[in-house]
Amino acid sequence: MRILFCVLLFVHGLIHLLGFVKGFGLKEVKELTMSVSRPMGLLWLLAALLILGFAWQYWANAKLSWVLGFAAVGLSQVLIGIYWSDAKFGTLPNVAMILVVITLAGSYWFQGRIAREKDQLISSVNRSNSIPVTEESIRNLPKPVQRWLRRSGVLGKPTIQVGKVTQRAQMKLRPEQQHWMDASAVQYSTADPPGFIWSVNVKMNAFLSFQGRDRFQEGTGEMLIKLNSLFNIVNERGEKLDEGSLQRYLGEVVWFPTMALSPCIAWETLTDSSAKATMEFMGTQGSGVFHFSPEGDFIRFSAMRFRGNEAGASRSEWVLDVEDYRSFEGVRVPSQMTATWLLDTGEWTWLKLELVDLTYDQASN
Repeated sequence: MRILFCVLLFVHGLIHLLGFVKGFGLKEVKELTMSVSRPMGLLWLLAALLILGFAWQYWANAKLSWVLGFAAVGLSQVLIGIYWSDAKFGTLPNVAMILVVITLAGSYWFQGRIAREKDQLISSVNRSNSIPVTEESIRNLPKPVQRWLRRSGVLGKPTIQVGKVTQRAQMKLRPEQQHWMDASAVQYSTADPPGFIWSVNVKMNAFLSFQGRDRFQEGTGEMLIKLNSLFNIVNERGEKLDEGSLQRYLGEVVWFPTMALSPCIAWETLTDSSAKATMEFMGTQGSGVFHFSPEGDFIRFSAMRFRGNEAGASRSEWVLDVEDYRSFEGVRVPSQMTATWLLDTGEWTWLKLELVDLTYDQASN
């Protein structure tokens, strides 16, 4: 679809050159019955260059391509209006172009909002608390948690204050959905104060996508989902979402193992291979159970979470299962995971997640 749109722009731009050719008398143009002056011929040339420039910037994923696109479609349509009897069919590609341009502009503004929120989150981090992890610092934790931290390789390393995760994913939005939708996401997580911001782009089909942002900051959660970066599908806040966002943060400390040492998290031994973690921060509280292999690898997290934010929402078990591991910056973490809701109607695995990259304390970009 992307290639087809660029071809359309290329042909549309070349057609605009006919006005320039006729205006300067370079060749007879039978398709244009109306007279074209030299100044108008220059405007046709400018419109052609703007359209071709927009095609190039769109193909290159330039962030500000929409600015050039607005200028191109604006000038093109003005000229088409002036020469309507000859050029009216040029309105059709302009309609396609303006729809794409508006979507690009929406994405730019939405990503700008996320960038500002990310900077706000990271600027609040207390980096002075970054100290080496020692056997003494993990001594009071449950035995399986101690084994996990040793296995992950964080002993001797400084505590992680900021982490950035780049993810590739597949998603299903409803339990009855048959096909998986491809997605890409980036998440920033912080230790002190605890928080995260996660942005995702999900391709639904050739024409539709949605962009989402989940955030947990100052003890509150937010969920925002926009169709094609423009129209709100979900815009939720509330106590249920606060609790669920905190539980999500808790389950994802496995990517940033030293965050398990947070004073906001209280650990309780359940068995030789499991431990319960309860987290409380700024009036929001939640808990979950971590399960570990005999070798010390984290293998599962489960929590009773609200699946919705409406008044009558109830808790269901939410499970993260590990499928593979990788080492990033010398730390062994789960690199492939699934997220599943255990509902009364059956299991709904809604997310398959793979870590593409993971960096620690370099996440300001």
